Amino acid sequence: MSEKKEQRRGLGRGLSALMADIEPEAEPATEPAQRPTQVLPVDQLFPNPDQPRRSFDTEALEELTNSIRSKGVIQPLIVRQRGESGSQFEIVAGERRWRAAQAAGVHEVPVVLRDFSDEDVLEIAIIENIQRADLNPIEEAAGYEQLMNRFGHTQEKLAQALGKSRSHIANLLRLLNLPDVVKTAVTDGKLSAGHARALVTAPDPTHLAGRIVRNGLSVRETERLVKEALNPTAESKPKGASKPSATAKDADTKALEADLSAALDMKVSITHQAGKESGTVSIGYESLEDLDALCMVLSATK
Repeated sequence: MSEKKEQRRGLGRGLSALMADIEPEAEPATEPAQRPTQVLPVDQLFPNPDQPRRSFDTEALEELTNSIRSKGVIQPLIVRQRGESGSQFEIVAGERRWRAAQAAGVHEVPVVLRDFSDEDVLEIAIIENIQRADLNPIEEAAGYEQLMNRFGHTQEKLAQALGKSRSHIANLLRLLNLPDVVKTAVTDGKLSAGHARALVTAPDPTHLAGRIVRNGLSVRETERLVKEALNPTAESKPKGASKPSATAKDADTKALEADLSAALDMKVSITHQAGKESGTVSIGYESLEDLDALCMVLSATK
């Protein structure tokens, strides 16, 4: 088992090689020997079947098409040979440029031919999209899941390598547990990531998602709906009913609660067990964004 772990590759090995080719350069001719560029017909290029991006923004693609029609393809695509014929190539990075070039009527595009393995290509495709493109939350979450499943990367390692918080990655991965109809609404832009995060804990997210879209509800209103759905009898309790009285808190405990509440900008409650030195600290949050911020604060103290 330990030998298998040691064989796992470091995150981003393919990405660093990719970025060396696609980052803009002040002087493009400084390293011609290491970065040979050639021109290939667009009909010899094929998209990566494992490309995590499934949809392309029509307006952004049209803008790129107009730019290419005017100035041509400035940055070369990164490709690798496909099959044994030597006349077909798979796009590793630059599928949007390839699509836009075809729309602009351009028949040839500049490419850099690289020798990448299947795993390199998949890892590059996922990370390049996450780092450099505006993926919707579901696509981004699917990219994280692929990196974890295919390469054994942990949430902590992804967070460190991609410059994200671990809670951000964890919250996005939870979106993949939503019903397909809700995920489609997020992908189509009918629901935001905030709406989706609130629906993760809902007993019937599909029903609530329909109400949110129909009524144009905000994230706060969505969180309130979910809270009511999780505790439908809360408002039906008699007003006279009350919880058993708790032991009165001393002034020091109240002061400490106030200090912590001010520091976290959240409600903090401290409860001591009578006659003992143990107790509980309870932190209340009003939204998943608050929970995300709390996780970042607690993680930073490690």
